[in-house]
Amino acid sequence: MQTYYYVLASQQFLIQEEPTDEVLKERTRYYHEQEKEIDFWLVKQPAFLEAPEMADIRANCPKPAAAIISTNSQFITWLKLRLEYVVTGEFQAPSETISDPLASLTSVS
Repeated sequence: MQTYYYVLASQQFLIQEEPTDEVLKERTRYYHEQEKEIDFWLVKQPAFLEAPEMADIRANCPKPAAAIISTNSQFITWLKLRLEYVVTGEFQAPSETISDPLASLTSVS
């Protein structure tokens, strides 16, 4: 199993109010320059919140939610400091309750 770390907030805050797009573009550019594999993803309405162990977090997060998920804990810590009004945490996947760590409850249109 892999440990995944996340910052979680409302989609409105994370995608529209904050310059998250710029941050992720810059991080992607840096990873390409360093020939490093991408280890972070932006997920709208993350399915991992449906796991029973996430009930408290799901109940306290504005809807619809969005998350930046990463296998790099330092990146998530940096995002938390940068964005301030987000929830951070971690989970293990794949597991019985979280089969796909990057799954979304939204459908692609």
